[in-house]
Amino acid sequence: MIQKTFFRAEQTTKCRLTFTLPEHIWADSVYVVGDFNDWDVVALPMQQDAQGRWQATVEVVAGDAYQFRYLCDGDWINDNQADAYYANEYGGHNSVVLTDADPEPKP
Repeated sequence: MIQKTFFRAEQTTKCRLTFTLPEHIWADSVYVVGDFNDWDVVALPMQQDAQGRWQATVEVVAGDAYQFRYLCDGDWINDNQADAYYANEYGGHNSVVLTDADPEPKP
């Protein structure tokens, strides 16, 4: 699950993305890796909450699409609730989160 919270910061709209994986993910370490952290495999570690869910939060500039994947004990996995999926250069797909601050079309 990806929760999006939009807010104003200085002269721009930002989006706080909270990534959550379910408690049935058994792992020693899980990281969120993507465009927003230059694909650094250790920059955004996920922590387990009291219910065992894995969570991490990052703030990004709103209005863009960000590609990402989870690195779970060395294995890449996608988010099954991502907004989209883009093909990557390794023959797989990256999850995509869209951060349009006004996702509803205008009438």
